[in-house]
Amino acid sequence: MPEIPLAPLDRIFRKAGAKRVSESATRALRDLIEKVCYEIAKEAIILAAHAGRKTVIREDVLLAARHVVKYSNAIWEG
Repeated sequence: MPEIPLAPLDRIFRKAGAKRVSESATRALRDLIEKVCYEIAKEAIILAAHAGRKTVIREDVLLAARHVVKYSNAIWEG
């Protein structure tokens, strides 16, 4: 079951300039965001554990995001 509600994502589309947004487009964005967030969270947990911590900190998330985005770019390009 999805964790992120659709309404905030619809507002993001509209702030970005969309006049109309289909529900399927909003759902697709939600699904992508949730997948990326899940991968970043998994990587951040690994980084915290590698540093000997149980607590995930901001730096773990930022480093994990760079790693996940870099890996994602390779997937999209390849």
